[in-house]
Formats: sequence, structure tokens, C-alpha cells
Amino acid sequence: MTHQRANTALVEIREILKQGQKDLAAAYLARPDHRAYLTGRSQLVDQVLERLWLHEQLPNGSALIAVGGYGRNELYPHSDIDVLIALESPATPEQETVLARLVSQFWDIGLAVGHSVRTIDECMSAAESDVTVQTALSESRLICGQQTLYQRLQQAIDVCMDHGQFIAAKLAEQEERHQRHAFSAFSLEPNCKESPGGLRDLHSLNWIARAAGFGGHGDVWQALQQNELMQGDERVAVERAAGFLADVRISLHLLTGRAEDRLLFDVQGQIAQQFGFTDIANRRASEQFMQRYYRIAKRVTQINTLVLKSISERLAPASKLKIRRLNERFQKVGHKLDLVDPLIYQSNPSAILETFLLMEKQGGVQEMTARTLRALYAARRMINREFRQHPENKKLFIQILRQKNGVLHALRLMNQFDILGRYIPAFGQIVGQMQHDLFHVFTVDQHILQVVRNIRRFVREDFAHENPFCHRLMSEFERPWLLVLAALFHDIAKGRGGDHSELGMADAEAFCISHGLQKKDTSLIVWLVKEHLTMSAVAQKEDISDPSTVAAFCKRVGDARHLTALYLLTVADIRGTSPKVWNSWKARLLETLYRSTLNRLEAIQGDNPEQLGDMVVQRKRDALTHLRFFALGDSVQAQFWKQLDDVYFLRHTDEEIAWHTRCLYYRTHDNKPIVRARPNPEGEGIQVLAYAPDQADLFVRLCGYFSSIGYSIMDAKIHTTKHGYALDSFNLLDASNRHMDRETCAIIEHDLIEVLLGKIEPSTPPMGRISRQVRSFPITPDVMLEPDESGQQYVLSIRAADRTGLLYAIAETLTRHGAALHTARISTLGERVEDTFLISGRALSQSRDRLLLENDLLEQLKI
Repeated sequence: MTHQRANTALVEIREILKQGQKDLAAAYLARPDHRAYLTGRSQLVDQVLERLWLHEQLPNGSALIAVGGYGRNELYPHSDIDVLIALESPATPEQETVLARLVSQFWDIGLAVGHSVRTIDECMSAAESDVTVQTALSESRLICGQQTLYQRLQQAIDVCMDHGQFIAAKLAEQEERHQRHAFSAFSLEPNCKESPGGLRDLHSLNWIARAAGFGGHGDVWQALQQNELMQGDERVAVERAAGFLADVRISLHLLTGRAEDRLLFDVQGQIAQQFGFTDIANRRASEQFMQRYYRIAKRVTQINTLVLKSISERLAPASKLKIRRLNERFQKVGHKLDLVDPLIYQSNPSAILETFLLMEKQGGVQEMTARTLRALYAARRMINREFRQHPENKKLFIQILRQKNGVLHALRLMNQFDILGRYIPAFGQIVGQMQHDLFHVFTVDQHILQVVRNIRRFVREDFAHENPFCHRLMSEFERPWLLVLAALFHDIAKGRGGDHSELGMADAEAFCISHGLQKKDTSLIVWLVKEHLTMSAVAQKEDISDPSTVAAFCKRVGDARHLTALYLLTVADIRGTSPKVWNSWKARLLETLYRSTLNRLEAIQGDNPEQLGDMVVQRKRDALTHLRFFALGDSVQAQFWKQLDDVYFLRHTDEEIAWHTRCLYYRTHDNKPIVRARPNPEGEGIQVLAYAPDQADLFVRLCGYFSSIGYSIMDAKIHTTKHGYALDSFNLLDASNRHMDRETCAIIEHDLIEVLLGKIEPSTPPMGRISRQVRSFPITPDVMLEPDESGQQYVLSIRAADRTGLLYAIAETLTRHGAALHTARISTLGERVEDTFLISGRALSQSRDRLLLENDLLEQLKI
């Protein structure tokens, strides 16, 4: 073929491919049919690859073979096109030139082809060491070339494959993949291919079933049903799920124009519309669509679990395992719990809950047999109003919560097989429900179970190292299982409209009364559901060093038992939202509020009101104790402390006071700025102390510098001494997780002094871009400015979407309006900031000036 003819042929083939893909997309969007699209695109690619193959006149002893998804005739709009060029013998230099030109032409016409060139022996060698190669070859089909060569390859694959090792490798591969996705299909941006409950779980079933000899030679789902490894509606359910997931993946690829398998916030709304969902009261189209997605993914995980267990049990029959009778209804087969009679639930519905209780009590039982799980799922519809009202069932459910071991595992299994949502109908409503606050990374039901997980970890000795303080409090707490019940109900009313805390109270109260809980326990659980957000809000948004704040919170909790219960639930709740939300700063705030409130409660209950006024004295005593460890005498601090008022001692911990004193006691009146930095002794991040004669733009300069070096201010304590010095301290976090050591601290100290002396002018940090999540679910900025109780200062509250440079913009605006900053409470909740500032200034005395400040701040906060 001449060069000109070759170019003409390539142009023609490229046009055939381009028009063919355009026609397929148009046909799909007009009338979605995933089978027609996937096979149509496979056939289109077959056609163009075969034309290129024939044009290049490849040697007789060669074949072009589709492998992987392409081999299954499942080509998504932007999925990989994997081919094997099989040769009878290693390629000659001339043949290598032809093959290189052929592969180049694949890309020239617009196909991203992944290729390998191997002889049969080389294929077998690669397959021996790589289960991915085995999998791809097992799904191969001939496109063009020598038929006999392809048949020999198939025979070689059958001979060399160790089916037992293949199955073990595929099970391990699935476990590792599930682990990467936190063993949950319920993340807010799931991967429809790789996440649990996605297409890859169906592929794994297919591969393992065929390797085990139960997949037949045609329709694997039909073969599994014929072999009784799929039962009931499982075949129908899995076929519908496969179709739904395929449609989701095709729509994602067409919508994004790339191989995007994640259901990103950006596209969920558009995908929902393509699937026919529209906004309704209290629920967006995207929420309805995603709930459908989650429930289908959940069903896929159920069937994946059931079929894999069934295959495993078929390969290792119960007759070869030790069987021990537990009672007349249940037995232990190997390490699994099994039903003696698969129809027991029909004759004795209470055995449904007994199954989970028995599993908790049998320490060595972590699994159930496939037939037990199938029977449970089939029996779920028996859990109706009559079942829920039966005294025996109420007793069994409470016993499940009260067990020493296995509570979380039991609740997760109950949720996975739709038992929990049937027993607590309100819980069933929030299964698969999204949360659009952008700091929860799971659906409501999965978040609730994460909170239960955290509470249960507070109980267990083997997790005591994670949070020793919570472990100690939990070990001393009477009836700790009550906190599990509070966790189950704390978010149960989300998505109904209205205040979910108030609505959840009614659900919790009805449940507790129905299940015969003591009046004081019912009161505690109902109160926890109502107040579960209170402690977090007070700790992160209010000045907890102010005795009046602690007094108000103390009045709200009432006693030490309510305080401890709320603290434990709050820590478990925040830690159950997202790994990004919990940090050492929040841990310290909550623990400080807990201890301060407990001290006040003990003083009140001990009828010792004088103790309430001794907080400053005690704080000074504790700080002096710290100073003695550094061989500093009891009078060394006198000159420095004389310049500090009670507010300073109330707002800083004794350790912070000791650190400040060590740095400043001999330089109290130094006219040059003093900066000290150290790794946060209580966790991640860096603490910075800045001490200098006060100046109007000091806070702006500090914020500008921190922003310019990529640090976020998690907490700021702004204080002015009696002799007019600014004493500001900051807790900083690095978004990029750089290593923080003494060298980093030394650089910060040096550069920040240069900034405060005016030798370095920090560049104005650019206002960073907002995240794509916030673009999809925007946060309306809110600014509130109101006088404090004294009427001399103003409390400025700001809520907005977080982004780089935001705090600098706020500080610069305050300075421009002549507002003096006294305190700053910086709170970052996922993608949202909720900051509180105490400010003053003559420019704020007129309502018109305050309104101008509010409007200016709103302009800075706009996206």
C-alpha cells in the first residue's frame, strides 16, 4: 500500500469511527439501551481494527484478539480497548516494524488502544505471574487473523490455569478493592465500576463462578441459577442491577467526555434528569437518583456475598466440616452460624432477631452460612407492625444492643439484609440518603453506623489507645449501651424537612417507651438526640474560656451523666463524618469544654460556689507547675503576668501560659517583635506565638503570611496586654501535609519577624478557587453583627464556603473599616467555615457603618 493510499485509508477509517461513535451516542441518548450501545461500539471497533489489520497484511502466523472488557463485547464510550497481537513465533525485525506501524495507526484514528505482542509461550509465562493477565485472556475473542492460533491459545489457557489459585487471587483482589473504598458503596461520590456494589463486583462473580465450574458456557447468571447458587429473585435482581450500572457508566462517559466512573457531585443532577428524576418537596432529583443507586449497589453487595459464600460452601461441603448443635433452631458449621431448618423463620419469626443475638454470644462466629443469610433476607417482610409490637422481639432487640461483643457487626449485617430498616421503619427511610453538608462522606445510615462503631471502640480495651480519655469515661459510664441507642436515633429524621433533632426526639421517645426502658434512660436518650449538635457548636463557635459560656452550657446539660454522655456522643459523631473533619484542635476544644463544665458541676453539687471564682488562680498554679519543670522560679513570671488580665488566663490553657511565659518573661517590654513556633504538642500542626507592640494591620499581616506559605488557621487567640502589646497565638494546619519539624518552625520564626518589622511585605494571597463540591451544592454566605452583653463590643459571625485566602480577606476588610479585633474563633467544617470574631471600634457605633461592614464582608464571601 503506497503512502498516499495509506493516508486516504486512514482518513476514511477515522471518519467511519467518528461517525459511528456519534451515531451510537445519539441513538443511546434518544432511547437508552446499554446492550445495544456496548455491543454496537465493540462491533464498530472490530470493524475498524480489522480493516487496519488487513491493510497492513500481517504475517499468516498471527492473530488480533480482543481481551478484557472489549473481549466481553462491553466497550463503554471511553473505556480501555485492550488487544493482544498473538504470534506463532517471535517477531522478526521486519515484522516488528509492521506491528509498530499498526499500533501507531490505532492511535492515529482516535483509539486509545492498550496492546501487547506475545507468542503463546509468552502469554502463558505472563499469566503464571499475573492474575490480571489470566483474567483478560479468559475473556478473549478473535477479531481477525489465524483461527487455529487463537484456538491453541485458548487450549493453553485452559491447561495452565490453576482454578483454585485463580479464585483465591480474585477474592483477595476484591477484598483489597473494597478496602480502598472503605468497604462501603455509600460514599457520596461512589465509583460505579470499582466501589463495592459496582460493576466490578458483578465481574468478580462471573470470573469466580466460571473458574469454579458453575458459570456454564453462556449466560453465567442463568447457569448460577440452574446450579442453585442463585435463588429466589437474585438472578432478576442482578440482571436489573447490571443494566442500571451499565447505563450509569455510559451516561457518565458521554456526559463528561472522558473515562469518568465516579458519580461526582458536578454531574449527579444531570444524570438524575437523564434517568427521569425531578425535584420534589424536600428532595432534589439528585438525592432521589442517588438513593436508588445506593439501594441497587447494596443489593449487588448482598448477592455478591451470598453467591460467593454459596460457591465456597459448594466447594467445601458441610459434611466435611465440624457441626455443633447450639439449640433446636441453630447450629455451628465450621466457624459459621447455620439454621437447622431453613423454614424456621416462617414458624418462629422471633428467630430472626435471635440469629443476631446468638452470633454475638458465640465469640468464634463472625459469619453465617449462605442459606441462613438468604432465609433472613426472605424473612425480612415478616417484620411488620405486629412483629415490632411483640414483647419477645422487643426484648431480643434490646439484648442485641446490650451485648459485650459483636454489636456493630450485628447491626451492619441487619442493615445489609434490610432487617434493621424493617424493625425501625424510620431507619429504613434514611438508608441510602445523601447528606449535602459536604463534610459527611457517607449516606445517613452509614454515618449512623460509623458513629455506633466509634462508640463501641470507646468500650473495647484493644482500642483504648485511640482515645484513652473516652475509653476511661465509657468504662465508668453506667449502661453504655444507651449511647448506641442514642447514636441509632441521632440523625434518623434527616431528610424529612424541619429540625431533624426535634423530629428525631419523637422517634427516640416512642421507641424507648415501647421497649420498656426506664424513665431516666428514656429521658437521657431523648435529650441526647435533641442536643447532639450542641456541644460541638459551643466548643467551636463560642469562647469556652469565658465563664459565662461554661455556665450557660452547664445549665443546659444539668448533671455529670448528661455531660459525659453528650461528650462521648459528640466525639463519636464528629469522627464518624469524615477523616478530614476530626483533628487534635477539635479534640482539645471538646475536652476543655467537658472538663471546665464538669468542674463547675462538681462545685455546684458540692455547694462550693467559691470554687467557681478560683479558675484564674488555679490556672496560674498549674502554669507555675509547668514552669518548675524548666527550672524557673516562682517569681520569674511576675513582670510578664502583671501585664495580663483575667481574660487571658481564662482563654489559655496552663500549658500555653507556661510556654508564653518561658518565651516572654525576660522580654516583656522589648520593642522588637518576638515570634516563636513549635510542633503542636497535642497533635498535628504548628503553634505560633507572635508578640509585638500593637498595630492596626497586625492580624492582616499575620493572616497574609500564613496563607502565603500554605497554612490554614484552625484557631486564633488575639489578646492585647495592659501595656499595649499584641499577644496573638495560632494553631496552624498544612493542607498539603508537609512534614513539620524544628527546621520548619525556625523558618517561620525568622520570616514572620521580617514581616512584622516591615522588611518583607507578604504578597496578598489570591482568593483561591472553591471546590467542585461547593460549586455543585453552594453554601449561601451569611454575616451577622450584633452587640455583646456589655454593649461595648460586637460579635461578628460568618458562615461561608471555605477557600484559600478567605481569612485574609476578612481581616483586611475589618482593618479597612477600622474594627479592632479582640478574639477570633476559626472553625472549618469540611467545605464550610463558621468563624466568630469579637471586634470593637468607633467606626461601628453607627448602624449605617455596621451595615456597610456587613455588605462589604458579603461581597468578599461571594463565590
